[in-house]
Amino acid sequence: MKYFCKLLLKIMGWKIIGVMPHDVKKSVIVAAPHTSNWDFIIGRIAFYIMRINVGFLIKKESFVGPLGFILKKMGAIPVDRRKNNRMIDQIKTKFDQSESFHIIITPEGTRSLVKNWRKGYYHIATSANVPIALSYMDYKKKEGGIKEILFPSGDYEKDFEKIKEAYKGVSAKYPEKFNLSSMYREEA
Repeated sequence: MKYFCKLLLKIMGWKIIGVMPHDVKKSVIVAAPHTSNWDFIIGRIAFYIMRINVGFLIKKESFVGPLGFILKKMGAIPVDRRKNNRMIDQIKTKFDQSESFHIIITPEGTRSLVKNWRKGYYHIATSANVPIALSYMDYKKKEGGIKEILFPSGDYEKDFEKIKEAYKGVSAKYPEKFNLSSMYREEA
């Protein structure tokens, strides 16, 4: 399967640059930019090739019929966005109970333009005491992978400046939907 995925990415013209260091057994993986459904497809193939077993959050409405079964097999965790379900605590527990666990979070929360990133990824990483892996997909260069591993200091503003710097120059599929300029001003 790994060779099939490698061939598929090659046919699509993509290459993986930067992989997860072997000593990082747990992380919150930030997936950005997130402006297209292709981000998930290409990213999922890339993580499979990199042998990173990932979990990811997806709205619970997607878990209908056979699709729900497939999503769960792929590592999906359903989220009810209409109520406070202590998701950060649930994911922290999953980290605590696992020898190796990586969860992908798209801080933009949607494929549409947002002015501010959600901070949940940061709160999860600090709560679980795990690093943040900055993954990316650059559609202009047709490359993606892990750009950097950031160990959160607890100072969101300071750490976010590093995150912004890491994503400067990365081309989204739909660049007009990716915002780096104001996301650090988000309220909790």
